[in-house]
Amino acid sequence: MLSRDQALELVKSQNPEPHLVNHAVQTEAIMRSLALKLGQDQELWGVTGLLHDLDYPRTKDNPARHGLDAAEMLQGKMPEDALHAIMAHNEEYTQVAAASTFDYALRAAESATGLIATAALVRPTRMEGMQPKSLTKKMKDKAFAAAVSRERIRECQKLDMELAEFFQLAIPAMAEVASQTGIG
Repeated sequence: MLSRDQALELVKSQNPEPHLVNHAVQTEAIMRSLALKLGQDQELWGVTGLLHDLDYPRTKDNPARHGLDAAEMLQGKMPEDALHAIMAHNEEYTQVAAASTFDYALRAAESATGLIATAALVRPTRMEGMQPKSLTKKMKDKAFAAAVSRERIRECQKLDMELAEFFQLAIPAMAEVASQTGIG
């Protein structure tokens, strides 16, 4: 398995836009927190979160390949369950269905980053003092962070976590990386 440093270097080697690197680091942070909460391998889940959009710079105009190309690039470097989670995070296009806790965690985590980051950017205190209740309210406002899939975030329920509990975990995870990802 790739180390965290190797994974980050691989992500950066694809010449992504800076916001994609920020999104990868934010997803990693939430995935590590979810792994801890769910008794899973924090390193595996974190590195998978970091790598989930590895192919995006080359597949952004071909969404049916997004996730599939990343899995091909990572073949032999990451375990099969990680590759499946990466392919399934974009199941709407790849047709690789999310089936495991790992899959649903990645889908919920990577989608939540958009909602949380957008909320932070419109708050005077950014991440500081952000509450799950305010994010739950933002979920109902379809115009707020309109591109964020609320359905994917709600997949946290497949992890036996209610939305408020999921946000209670995701907020501090993202707060830890806020200063390095432009939302602090």
